[in-house]
Amino acid sequence: MSCGCKTSGDSAHSCGPKKTASGCESVNTCGNSYKLSVFDWLSNINNPASNRCDIVEVRFKNDRKSFYKNVNNIPLHIGSVVTVESSPGHDVGVVSLTGELVKIQMKKKKFPEESILKIYRQANQKDLEVWQEARKKEDSVKLEARKIAHRIGLEMKVTDVEYQGDASKITFYYTADNRVDFRQLIKEYAGAFRTKIDMKQIGFRQEAAKVGGIGSCGRELCCSTWLTDFRSVNTNVARYQQLSINPQKLAGQCGKLKCCLNYELDSYLDALSNFPSSSTTLDTEKGRAFCIKIDVFKKKMWFAYVDSSMAWYDFDIDLVKKLIAKNKRGEKILPLEDLKQPDIPVHTIDLIQENNVDRFEKKNRGNNRNRNQNRPNNNGQAQGQQGQGPKKNRQERPERSERPDRSENPNANSGNQPRQQPRQQPKPQPKAQTEKTETPSDPEKKQQNPNKKNFKKKYPPKKDKNA
Repeated sequence: MSCGCKTSGDSAHSCGPKKTASGCESVNTCGNSYKLSVFDWLSNINNPASNRCDIVEVRFKNDRKSFYKNVNNIPLHIGSVVTVESSPGHDVGVVSLTGELVKIQMKKKKFPEESILKIYRQANQKDLEVWQEARKKEDSVKLEARKIAHRIGLEMKVTDVEYQGDASKITFYYTADNRVDFRQLIKEYAGAFRTKIDMKQIGFRQEAAKVGGIGSCGRELCCSTWLTDFRSVNTNVARYQQLSINPQKLAGQCGKLKCCLNYELDSYLDALSNFPSSSTTLDTEKGRAFCIKIDVFKKKMWFAYVDSSMAWYDFDIDLVKKLIAKNKRGEKILPLEDLKQPDIPVHTIDLIQENNVDRFEKKNRGNNRNRNQNRPNNNGQAQGQQGQGPKKNRQERPERSERPDRSENPNANSGNQPRQQPRQQPKPQPKAQTEKTETPSDPEKKQQNPNKKNFKKKYPPKKDKNA
């Protein structure tokens, strides 16, 4: 038996969430789609039959796991759905780990071998049907339980609900700041759900582990994926790492300080062991100065005068130790502005030129442009000798050569004429003379620019007559 997806028995199989396109439809029953799964790195190694471990790890809803003994020597693998002993009745779970790693997990969690229960059988079809029907009721039961607790007036939050495999018991997981009186609540629950009721209080970190989510780092919560033990985190951890005490940034989804603040604490403590105390004061000729900031990575300390704390002066920790030694001998040091050495800019050489903005552009583009200017055109004249600038001389198509020359009337269709470089404007002339030069029948203008049609566009746009 397995969850229903074809590869659930494979140790390398990992079913995605149910909401994804490639997710397993039976994600609540699949052995590899739960949280806090253990990688079986001994799965490819065959153990001797005489030393075979008969204890397996069985996982239930979310992160609840327990160890059971395979007394009947049933062939089990990761993903097998089994019926196990419980009180009262029986429960249904999925095998999540087999082999020698089970003993290591028991030793890690300090699980007593005397309290190990046994596995009855592999779950049959009737067990699976009862189990799946009970799991479908959990969401509606959780909503109804919250309404009843709110009606009674209890300060608690029902986080999760779990049915036993044979639907003979319901376990309610809740969070509360203070102690809660359940005498009236259990009576209401028993009358509403007609089954045995079990109440378990969990912490806010355990609640976040059950619900799951995405952290500020962009990954899944550590408590939902691999973190099993919750170490205490206090504000001193943030102070050691020079972080601002901002509850909105330092708190996780559980409302407590983030567990990841402890990850790099040891490295910071090792680095701070070489620093003088943050409460160090220096006696200068200008007055007393106190430490206002520490940079662990640059190994610097910032000092400011007690009287005027607006100006900060940074010094290396080696220099600060020398200044502290002078103060201990009873000597006053120079003012901070005299001790401050000018920062020497560090000139770096970029070997691969990643910071160069124009590293992808073609070099010597101006030289190629000058070459095109001196290149002769179809009429045997160099482009640089013409007064039209370094434009390319394009050949006209033969079918367009039959069209009438529009250069006879320069004032007509002026929008179709190519742009030319601005020329110096001639001096104003009398009105009669200007009209004479602008007439299209002037033969001198034709002789001045005989190759004008060579500079027309290859595809002149059509002019809208209705414009």
